[in-house]
Amino acid sequence: MALKKQDIEKFKKRLEDLKEEMMQYVRGASEDVKTTDESKGYSQHQADEGTDDFARTISLEVTDKEFKILRQIDRALEKIDEDTYGICDITQEEIPFARLDAIPYATMTVKAQEKFEKGML
Repeated sequence: MALKKQDIEKFKKRLEDLKEEMMQYVRGASEDVKTTDESKGYSQHQADEGTDDFARTISLEVTDKEFKILRQIDRALEKIDEDTYGICDITQEEIPFARLDAIPYATMTVKAQEKFEKGML
């Protein structure tokens, strides 16, 4: 069953809100990574510096994951503009409403996503 226009509008709003939320999160994480600890120097213990470096690394990894989600959100918004939202990029099958409701930026069916992640596509 094809998505109704009102459903697509709701998904578009959710995607735009999610995109803004992610952008704020990424900006915050990027700022955390960029800021230098002013107290660094002779008084700070090496183990503390290691902990700080580890925290920055984790922030970078989280930011990378968020960027990937942002790309998926952008693709979903493109699909709305192209009138192909809700259609799998790989199989051209309809993506079930329940999947889109859970993950509005999904651009593939579960089956296609699994094959893609296993490197079979």
